[in-house]
Amino acid sequence: MTARLMENLNVYNCCPSGIIAANEDIFNGNPASDVISMENYDSIMFIIVKNAGATGTATITVESCDDTTPSTTTAIAFHYQACTSGNTWGAVTAATTAGFTTTAGADQCYLIEVSAAALSGTDNFVRLQATEVVNNPCDGAILCVLGNPRYTADIDCTS
Repeated sequence: MTARLMENLNVYNCCPSGIIAANEDIFNGNPASDVISMENYDSIMFIIVKNAGATGTATITVESCDDTTPSTTTAIAFHYQACTSGNTWGAVTAATTAGFTTTAGADQCYLIEVSAAALSGTDNFVRLQATEVVNNPCDGAILCVLGNPRYTADIDCTS
């Protein structure tokens, strides 16, 4: 018997209302996601969904964190893929520590993948940082999915 996909992934709302006060303006205030533990996972994928709001943009970066506070952050390289029209995905692209800027437009999706091996030094935590570039509200949400667990048991990603 094979496991269901949902049993092999840990999906987490990493930008709840305490971080993004209004999903009508997801980049307002330059939000950083919760700090997520990757101690028991080999990879994490952040998912940004932009709905209405055709002109707002943000620069997306990823930070390696030393703890849940975090006391120290280090920008790291990652890979991303964008869907800016229908269900047509662009190529997987390597981003430097400077990140990338989202495209103006509505009804988009961005996948940001980080490998645990990319974390700085002995860091086990990661977060996504969105820095608003064009201040025009965008409806949407930011989630993350932890994958490739190092153990087969269920693991809490918030510890």
